[in-house]
Amino acid sequence: MDPKHKKLLRSQRLFLAEELLVDDMIIQYLYQEEILTERHLEEIQSESSNRKKTLKLLDILPTRCSHAFRHFIQSLEKDFPWIKDKLLRLCAEDTESPPPSFTVQCGVPDHILPTVPTTQHLNRLATRLSSEWKSVLLDLGLSYADLYRCCAEHPLAVQSQVLAGLVMWTQRNGREATVRRLLQSLQAADIPPSVLQQVFV
Repeated sequence: MDPKHKKLLRSQRLFLAEELLVDDMIIQYLYQEEILTERHLEEIQSESSNRKKTLKLLDILPTRCSHAFRHFIQSLEKDFPWIKDKLLRLCAEDTESPPPSFTVQCGVPDHILPTVPTTQHLNRLATRLSSEWKSVLLDLGLSYADLYRCCAEHPLAVQSQVLAGLVMWTQRNGREATVRRLLQSLQAADIPPSVLQQVFV
């Protein structure tokens, strides 16, 4: 499911638990469209109250395919049109105002994005990365052998290992080793923007 739709269902969880009756029609429709499996039906129907059935459905839906949200909306059309309208309205409002970009959240000025990060930038970054540093460097194009070399040359200090890998990346890629490219790998590794604030100022 699209992260935007997951977020919407999470934000409306209590509203849906109060308003929605997860009757046979809704879950049978979702089963028919292959959004729910037979096991899911049993899990939902085994709950003792309607509220718990709805919450169970809301636990399952975000784990399903990209069509799950659309089919859930369609399942509401006949008996719960006001819920459908509210969810679609909130979805449209969310689309109109997208969240700030990753670079904006990190506090990176636009003029820095196309530049090569300085040693000071790399040093600050190395102090903030933890277990994800290897996946970042692999995404930047370093090999497992390169990572092994960084670890072997600096066996006692993880920060020095990370810095050595980042410096290796900038030396190999020259002007292609930009802050923008580095941020792409950091984002791919799911590093929160808050961790990177003050790194590239």
